Amino acid sequence: MATTRTALARLCAQRGLRATVAGARSVAAAAPTIAGAVAGPRLVASSLAATRGLASASHSDFETVRHAPVPANPEEVQAMIDAQVKDHKVMLYMKGTPAMPQCGFSQQVVRILHATGAEFSSVNVLEDASIREGVKQYSQWPTIPQLYVGGEFVGGCDIVTQAFQSGDLDTMLKDAGALAKE
Repeated sequence: MATTRTALARLCAQRGLRATVAGARSVAAAAPTIAGAVAGPRLVASSLAATRGLASASHSDFETVRHAPVPANPEEVQAMIDAQVKDHKVMLYMKGTPAMPQCGFSQQVVRILHATGAEFSSVNVLEDASIREGVKQYSQWPTIPQLYVGGEFVGGCDIVTQAFQSGDLDTMLKDAGALAKE
């Protein structure tokens, strides 16, 4: 595997490409150029496989932190979501994490919350299908992200954006005690 990475790095350097072994994205971007010009598809495929292997063997500091296991029973999932919504002043169900959103709508809501200075908790719905479907049933809202403030459903990206622009979101966050007092 080290030999493959070294060969890939050497080929990229010869072609003026940047290759980062830690992320499949840059290697994948370089793959067509390398495959067609020099290395051939076998080297690229094995390099991509090696890179993906590195990503899955991440350091424990970067693993998902679960506070409780996700129940298998749909009623228990609903109870868990209800507890999360009520236990946190601001709860965001999103695709990805605030540090690494996996959808533009989730990213937009995270940016809005950061712009307000609100502290919030989040759940990555991509990690468990029962939570992803459960939160849709809980709110009777078909899309993700979903924002809850003070135990109440605010809405998805469009509604949160509109509330932010009108100043209503700041009011909701202040009423819930999620903003620092000025």
